[in-house]
Amino acid sequence: MTSIPEALLWCLSAGTAAAVVLAALSIRARGQRADLRSRLSAAEEQNSATLHSNTELSARLRATEAEIRHLAGTRLPDLTLALAHPHVPVPGLLDARFAGTETDQALSAVLEQVSDAITKERSRVDAAAQSTLRGATTTIQALLYQLQSALQEMQHRYDDPNVAQDLLNADFLNEQALRRIQATGVVCGAWPGLTREDSYLAELVVGATSRLRGYERVQVSNQLRDPVAVVARAVEPIAITVTELLANALHHSHRELPVTITLQQGNRGASVIVDDYGVGMHDDEIKAAMELLSGDDSLLLTQLGDPPRSGFAAAGQLVRQYGFGVHVEPSPYGGVRAVVYIPGDPLLTVLDESAQPMSVMAPLPHRSGVPDRSSSALPTGATTPSPAAAAPSAPAAPSAASYEAPQQGEGELPRRRRRKPVSELDESAEHTESLPPRSPEETGSRWAALQRGTESGRAAAQPEPPRSPEGNAQS
Repeated sequence: MTSIPEALLWCLSAGTAAAVVLAALSIRARGQRADLRSRLSAAEEQNSATLHSNTELSARLRATEAEIRHLAGTRLPDLTLALAHPHVPVPGLLDARFAGTETDQALSAVLEQVSDAITKERSRVDAAAQSTLRGATTTIQALLYQLQSALQEMQHRYDDPNVAQDLLNADFLNEQALRRIQATGVVCGAWPGLTREDSYLAELVVGATSRLRGYERVQVSNQLRDPVAVVARAVEPIAITVTELLANALHHSHRELPVTITLQQGNRGASVIVDDYGVGMHDDEIKAAMELLSGDDSLLLTQLGDPPRSGFAAAGQLVRQYGFGVHVEPSPYGGVRAVVYIPGDPLLTVLDESAQPMSVMAPLPHRSGVPDRSSSALPTGATTPSPAAAAPSAPAAPSAASYEAPQQGEGELPRRRRRKPVSELDESAEHTESLPPRSPEETGSRWAALQRGTESGRAAAQPEPPRSPEGNAQS
């Protein structure tokens, strides 16, 4: 009987132990499941963050690729265009989120490197082009000078009026070609090509006028108090500059309108003022002209337009090299006013008119008792027109006058005072009346009349038969 309770007790103990074990196992399983769920949740969150990060990276990569395409397709072409035309804007970033980032810095570095490379290559190519043009223009200019000398010799050799007229026209045409070649060479850094002696400013201006078509429209007024002259080394550069300014004035004004030149003398120099009555220039055109006339050393041939306009550029190069100044502005007459300022030190001097008289073709200075004389240039290549070509209609040269000792104040040009008796003043005034402008046909006819008169005089003075119309010497 005693064994049954014990057995029951052992059974109860075993069941209790089993229940405890099962409870423990259940608790452990629930913990594992909770831990597994937390791990799964963390993994899901991590996967979600990774997916979001991958999405952001993909979007950033696409934006970067778009910026690179924008750089290659828009920014670099516009940069290349802006280097030739500064008014063209260069676009910025396509996406503002890249501003200040490493991507922005890398793209900016690419733009800078491309800009430097293009600028250096343009300068190299332009320098090579200028060197080629400089050599070619120097050779052509020398040949044109030889042709000019040959034509002038032929003008003295042949007496036939028709031949003389043809030679005069050929000489004037040669002068047009020479002016353009000379300006192109100066733009490319060539020397002007002529060496002259000290020349009166009035003679220089008349000589510059004679290089242009339409020279008969130019009216020169000499308001100088003294016989002001330009020193030898600056004569041709200033003549080129005045010629190009006159060419601009004649080209942009009607062929029936005059172009006026006024010579003024100041305390520290002299000025050549050119006024036209033409179409004028806009503010941006005046700004561009002043940039060319400033003589910037970095001037490129590609900046001169197509076809190249070398007039103002040549004047600017001479301004930089010789130290005078040029200014353009709207004229009070509606056109353009151009002023060439020549400093007295070191580009001006005063000549003694008794030792070196002024050409009869130059307008007389504006002095007390001596009226002003307008002048129109003749088509010759020299700085002052040939006296022979001007002989049929040239007024008598003024007689030499005595001068007092030069008087000079601080910063002023030397002053010489002319002393003339009243009778001489009246005679000078009688011979210096203003001459009407002459056309090329009238000039040629006067030249031909001079040649015929010369031939008739020689035939009357010598018993030999008249010479052959082909020349002064028979073959």
